Amino acid sequence: MISMEVVQGLLIPFAGTSFGAACVYLMRKELHVKVQKGLTGFAAGVMVAASIWSLLIPAMEASAGLGKLSFLPAVIGFWVGTLFLLVLDHVIPHLHMNADTAEGPASSFSKTTMLVLAVTLHNIPEGMAVGVVFAGWMAGNVDITMAGAFVLSLGIAIQNFPEGAIISMPLRSAGMSRHKAFAAGVLSGVVEPVGGLLTIVATSYVIPVMPYLLAFAAGAMLYVVVEELIPEMSVGTHSDVGVLCFSIGFTLMMALDVALG
Repeated sequence: MISMEVVQGLLIPFAGTSFGAACVYLMRKELHVKVQKGLTGFAAGVMVAASIWSLLIPAMEASAGLGKLSFLPAVIGFWVGTLFLLVLDHVIPHLHMNADTAEGPASSFSKTTMLVLAVTLHNIPEGMAVGVVFAGWMAGNVDITMAGAFVLSLGIAIQNFPEGAIISMPLRSAGMSRHKAFAAGVLSGVVEPVGGLLTIVATSYVIPVMPYLLAFAAGAMLYVVVEELIPEMSVGTHSDVGVLCFSIGFTLMMALDVALG
């Protein structure tokens, strides 16, 4: 049975997205391009640090019994996660922020729908990451603490806040009402608690492959960082804002995981 603490942990990232989307009620103009780059870079930094300290390292520690081959489950899981997101990237029509051409198969979806799908697409591995870490804690046979699971959940929530704003503010500037823009931002984050819950349920039947699932989530998250977030923070006029904010996000998540995990 899933405890209330786990349910709360799954909902924390969703709350981050929702609070970010609520910025549409507090701000009148679209986010400045440098602010968008900074927030995107920050989110990328958090995701990279979370992939390493909360997912890949625990995956290898859980495979310590394999000796010198303890890296193997992490490598296999990482590649499966990367290829999984690669497939989704090609079969789901979506439009990245500041892009003019949609990716994936041709569709009649509106620009708004494809923007939401783009954010939803990279929220899938985040939800799975939170779910598999909490599943590891519930299983008790992986070196994951409740505090560590909540740190990951909090870290994802922190980087979800700017994502919620980045999706809702441009929609408002494009003429959408505040309520609809807020709803679109919130909708993009729904997949996280759902994905996390499904991952926990699935993991309860396949505990022996926990290291693979941890690495799977890491591979999927890093695919999003390299394929989407880094290009978005670097597009257009050269700026160091994205890089500096990436470093802030990375060190913040690293510090949280080591100090509180």
